[in-house]
Amino acid sequence: MDKIGLVTITYNSADVLRPFLACVWKQTHSNLILYVIDNASADATLSMLDNEKDIRLQVVKNVKNLGVAKANNQGIRQAFLDGCDQVLIINNDVEFESTLIEKLIKIQIEEKCSLVTPKMMYYDNPKHIWYAGSWFIKKNGYLPLHRGMKELDEGQYNKTIDVEYAPTCCLLAKKEVFQDVGLMDEKYFVYFDDTDFSYRVWKDGRHRMLYCPNVEFYHKVGSLTNSFQKDAKKIFRGNFFLQQTTKNHIYFLKKIGGLFSYTFIVWLFFKNNIRFVVNPLIRKNIPTWWLINKSYFQGLLLK
Repeated sequence: MDKIGLVTITYNSADVLRPFLACVWKQTHSNLILYVIDNASADATLSMLDNEKDIRLQVVKNVKNLGVAKANNQGIRQAFLDGCDQVLIINNDVEFESTLIEKLIKIQIEEKCSLVTPKMMYYDNPKHIWYAGSWFIKKNGYLPLHRGMKELDEGQYNKTIDVEYAPTCCLLAKKEVFQDVGLMDEKYFVYFDDTDFSYRVWKDGRHRMLYCPNVEFYHKVGSLTNSFQKDAKKIFRGNFFLQQTTKNHIYFLKKIGGLFSYTFIVWLFFKNNIRFVVNPLIRKNIPTWWLINKSYFQGLLLK
């Protein structure tokens, strides 16, 4: 039985932590260690973790917020030092069935693949899909759009298939994957770290990534990163989300390189400003416009 290292990052996660932990400890695949990497939480997260009694829990307490990619790498490295055969990178704003790990490993064995990710549903709208597979779209700047997002799940995506991208809300990967393509790029504080990793796996070509549909998995989308904010009864994209996604898309394209990528980077300057004008989810004020454009040039300077 493979030893699985679950790696999750907490940052003021007290509101979602207890149900997540309950799902982990109920797993039928019991040969696991849960690595919680805390990025300097200021709420009750750490006290809740201190009160956990399961000996399979290991907590790393960072004195400052190191970001998602770097914290994931802390957990991944420790898992392999402790003899884990695989790592399950997983959010803690999720809830899932007791056979999650068992089913993901079964797909690995049956399909002879290295990475597996499940169908993911909206926690607040559990009959609707958040993720049902994804592939890189060159004409969209290599952004991998989620198949089936917001669709009612009527079994239309119930086939196990190869995919190119998986969000690290839940991704099981063998040790050999990291040995071949490397860990997360720590220049991504948050967002695009999983896009970059999946792209490197896909381009490397030695490891298959499969989508597993027959799993109950629910994601509390945006609950930990405040990607949306309410203002006067309207919902807008948060400034932090806009900054990170704008900057990181530029950096991601620079890493891919080539004429197409650099042409797309130029186009993004105009596209971002058009989006500022027409997208109802973006606040129409000078500070937001400046943030978007400043983040664009931060991405150009990132090496």
